[in-house]
Amino acid sequence: MRARGLRNLRAVLAPVASGMCVMAAAAAVLVPALVHETEPAGPVRQGASAPAAPHRAPRPAAAPAAAKCTAQNAAESLRPSSDDGAAVSRIKEKGQLVVGVDQNTYRWGYRDPATGKLAGFDIDLVWAIARDILGPAPDVVFKAVPTAQRVPALQRHTVDMVVRTMTINCARKAQVAFSTAYFQAGQQVLAPKASKIKAFDDSLRGKRVCTAAGSTGESELRAQRHGASVLTVPNQLDCLVRLQLGEADAVLTDNALAAAQAAQDPTVELKGRPFTDEPYGVAMNQDDTDLVRRVNKVLVDYRDGGSDSLWMRSYRKWLRADLPGISGPPSPEYSD
Repeated sequence: MRARGLRNLRAVLAPVASGMCVMAAAAAVLVPALVHETEPAGPVRQGASAPAAPHRAPRPAAAPAAAKCTAQNAAESLRPSSDDGAAVSRIKEKGQLVVGVDQNTYRWGYRDPATGKLAGFDIDLVWAIARDILGPAPDVVFKAVPTAQRVPALQRHTVDMVVRTMTINCARKAQVAFSTAYFQAGQQVLAPKASKIKAFDDSLRGKRVCTAAGSTGESELRAQRHGASVLTVPNQLDCLVRLQLGEADAVLTDNALAAAQAAQDPTVELKGRPFTDEPYGVAMNQDDTDLVRRVNKVLVDYRDGGSDSLWMRSYRKWLRADLPGISGPPSPEYSD
């Protein structure tokens, strides 16, 4: 199948038993879409914060002047607050939350073929945020956003936030605002089990390495290719397709995403060890400081409860099978 044909196919996942392959004819570029959904029925942990009654409170104070962003403090965010400012009030007035997500990353944000609804670890977090701001049975509009379009969508206010395995780093914080980290991942190589590729090292020399345009994987490859040629695609699932078609020799992406791809294709595996820190955060427009603080308040509640927290429930449901051994979420870090 030619690459042009791949770009015109809708991504279709069939996440049944672990090890199910993604067939080349069924997986390709994410098709942008606006989808209104109501929350699937399911238990909500007792003690979760109740939605605030609609009101207009003074806008929270603007974010203090931040210290220079470094790798050591990049994951810091604004302290949590449940106050309604301009951004939260805007969302309440329109009565819906518009969120940029992925719909083709198994276990994180994908369309469940059994229900036709979006599901995954990121999607669970979206519903928690929506409940807190809009109350029970919130109206959420999911907008499928390719990796390289996440920042522009936020800057143009096309979406209220992006919840899409988005790494917090200094380059992005110069363009958008982030919540505290809700997951910790790291860059790692994915390749066929039979491949001689060992890790992100010189075993990549002469190989074709695929990564998503605008991803941290692309940044790492541009900085140090190890003699490889770089192939960029709109979304990470496209890399798995290229690997299956023999058009790429390896994939570079977050190990959390790579593990989900390995769960779909038993012929590939993670190589070497993670070699970067990739804290995932909820991204928002830089002007929406009250929304950043509100999301951080939701995350406090989401982490609370130890092994019975909503975070741990979602982890056990979606991620533990492929990313075992995680005892809890990353601790929040604040800049003020």
